[in-house]
Amino acid sequence: MSREQQSQWDFGELPDQEAARTVYGVTELNRKVKAMLENQLGAVWVQGEISGLRKQASGHMYFAIKDENGQLGCVLFRGIDPENRSLLEDGTQVLLQGEVTLFEPRGQYQLIVRKVELRGQGALQARFERLKRKLEAEGLFAPERKRALPGFPARVGLVTSPSGAAIRDVLHVVQRRNASLQIVLEPCRVQGDTAAAEMANGIQRLNRWSARQAKPLDLILLTRGGGSLEDLWAFNEEVLARAVHESGLPVVSAVGHEIDTLITDFVADVRAATPSVAAELITRDVFASREILGEATAKLGRLAKRGAALAKRDLSSLSHRLDRVHPRRALDDGLQRLDNQLDDLARLAGQGVATRRERLRLAKQRLVSLRPTALLARRGEQLGWLQRRLANAPRRIHGDCASRLEQAQARLELLSPTAVLARGYSITRDAITGAVLRDAGKTRPGQVLRTRLQTGEISSTVNNPETTR
Repeated sequence: MSREQQSQWDFGELPDQEAARTVYGVTELNRKVKAMLENQLGAVWVQGEISGLRKQASGHMYFAIKDENGQLGCVLFRGIDPENRSLLEDGTQVLLQGEVTLFEPRGQYQLIVRKVELRGQGALQARFERLKRKLEAEGLFAPERKRALPGFPARVGLVTSPSGAAIRDVLHVVQRRNASLQIVLEPCRVQGDTAAAEMANGIQRLNRWSARQAKPLDLILLTRGGGSLEDLWAFNEEVLARAVHESGLPVVSAVGHEIDTLITDFVADVRAATPSVAAELITRDVFASREILGEATAKLGRLAKRGAALAKRDLSSLSHRLDRVHPRRALDDGLQRLDNQLDDLARLAGQGVATRRERLRLAKQRLVSLRPTALLARRGEQLGWLQRRLANAPRRIHGDCASRLEQAQARLELLSPTAVLARGYSITRDAITGAVLRDAGKTRPGQVLRTRLQTGEISSTVNNPETTR
């Protein structure tokens, strides 16, 4: 059954009605639409804002580009425009070139991107990054090629606009810190399409002029005030960067504010945050020397006073040392030591006599304690004490034994059967065997029993044994 016949049976239409229309399958229709888009539109340029950026592991990037009223799906395949693809982010304004087509499996039309250009700040930033990588690879930013500034510059070349705020700031700082510094101005534009070339030519002219002078320039200051990235863009141009690199004189770059970082800042020998900071940096050593000279008089006075105080102290020390080494001082010290030794001798002699007397007393005591009469007296006392203990021992032992016997008798009486009988109990035995009866159920009729009381015994014969529980 054909596709047209299947459609007729499905929808219950008559054969003559089907002849008036053409029915496509989804795949066939998508293929036709795709061909129409690619053949009629071809390559187009589209601008807008990136949204929903997705980076796949395969390297392909999928996103949408949108404006106020709509959006268009886009795909950037791996390897396409590698310089700018790394700068793509959500919210970035871009200009895309590519072919409009249709993705058949989803029936979704999209733009296959072939070229990416950033718009506005993004485009400038991309140009900045490309030039920075290029110059850095060539070694223009290498720290080892940067030169130190002279400590006491006498003549400075100034490349800037004669009507800008930067030149006023520089001249004000120089007048205040080093009025004798000579400034050679190379006026040029610092903003616009031709500004970079003019500043590059100014640096070259200052180098040539300085080479012909008896007193050449010590350095060149390249400067201007703050502004937007577009205003400062001339300082990001390659022609100016190479002029700074090729300059025979050290170059100080002082452009914009502290947060602004430009290509000339990387290439220059020294980068200053602002024009005023650059002027302070150039006049630093001279200004410091002036302050040192200004403080020299006061410092010399302080040093003179300190020297006099030290000399006075040394004189006093020498006087004391002279007193210590005078012969009279040595004689006095010798006499004093002699007195001390005589005192020590007398003290030691007295201590020796006392020691001998004490030893004699102790010897006499030991002699007295070792006499036979004294020893016999002590032994007699010990013998009398032992005899008294021997005489008292039998009575003490007899008393202890009597006490223990009484205690044993008391415990025995508590456990005696007679004590139990005295409390009203009795003991019944078999009259023949003498066995003690403990259970009435174990008696038999006619059995003769003998019951012992506290006083006397009773004989009885069992008539009818009964057990009470």
